[in-house]
Amino acid sequence: MIKGAIERSGLPGWLEPVRDAAERVLPEQLSRFLPPREGGRAAAVLMLFGEGPDGPDLLLIERARSLRSHAGQPSFPGGALDPEDGDPDGPGPIAAALREAWEETGLDPAGVQVFAALPRLYIPVSSFVVTPVLGWWREESPVHPVDQGETGAVFRVTIADLADPANRVRLRHPSGHVGPAFAVAGRLVWGFTAGVIDRVLHHSGLELPWDPSRIVDLSDDALALVQGDLEHSRALPGGDAGSS
Repeated sequence: MIKGAIERSGLPGWLEPVRDAAERVLPEQLSRFLPPREGGRAAAVLMLFGEGPDGPDLLLIERARSLRSHAGQPSFPGGALDPEDGDPDGPGPIAAALREAWEETGLDPAGVQVFAALPRLYIPVSSFVVTPVLGWWREESPVHPVDQGETGAVFRVTIADLADPANRVRLRHPSGHVGPAFAVAGRLVWGFTAGVIDRVLHHSGLELPWDPSRIVDLSDDALALVQGDLEHSRALPGGDAGSS
């Protein structure tokens, strides 16, 4: 369990169910991909909730299309823990999530209130053991792609759009994995990021009834972007690129 740097109080009312769900949810209620007993590389992502002109929203990034891994894929800001982030079993994941968000988007971590952390999850294709850190953007700051070689775009998606049944599908990856996806902000959010969003909406009561029988395949453009991830996953025992 992560200790320190978490402040539960002072959240807007609409965000309290998210906090409460994060505090009680079990790892197996979030994903079938759970960390191995040994191994894996510690990482963290920042699931940052804000309140923009169109209502409650989430901050996401689009990874640069030139990257070898997860090119062009929308995701949470985040990455691997560095030694200076601290203990992976202590404040390390929170420090890493805030540091990575600053490095990728330029946001000021001082304006972020970390109010919860989800259980650790596993991404088989990269062997990352990921802690999703939940934050409230209490004092907003300008954001933009700091390094175009790493981050192609920084954007916000409203919770209403994410919950809208018209924007929800299940995505079939070439690996055979089928998982949740969101067609929002002119982008398709899928993989690990979509899986976390899907479960947070569900367990916090923000989910609206939608049709899970709507299954789509990755587009040719998306297939080209994820081909490197797919080839990597095939080389991993039990790997599944759809979980990335």
